[in-house]
Amino acid sequence: MNLKVLLPFQVFAEKTDVLRLAADTRQGSFGLLPHRLDCVASLTPGILIYETVAEGEAYMAIDEGVLVKTGLDVFVSVRNAIYGTDLGQLHAVVEREFLRLNEHERNVRSVMAKMESGFIRQFVEFQHE
Repeated sequence: MNLKVLLPFQVFAEKTDVLRLAADTRQGSFGLLPHRLDCVASLTPGILIYETVAEGEAYMAIDEGVLVKTGLDVFVSVRNAIYGTDLGQLHAVVEREFLRLNEHERNVRSVMAKMESGFIRQFVEFQHE
């Protein structure tokens, strides 16, 4: 298989001759082999494990995103990704960076929603005057 990991503004990784890969979804771990049917999966922050002929088993911490398999091509589009060799360190990165960032984004969205509703309320009051 051919694996391409995409970030919002760049291609993070391109791997060829991928023998298998596994990622986390809301329903649990999700594995792919070369001849699996085409599919789409929503990914949660976690560890993407893949094995290539040249590198052997390798690991990548990924943020939430989407995995799309079409034929022998696998595209993983995520917000952020980090290479690593030590699973313990990568797991700590996922917990520290990606999950904390998601909490921060929820807080920002909440503040933005309050600001927008306040603006709309003031605009409506202004129209009634």
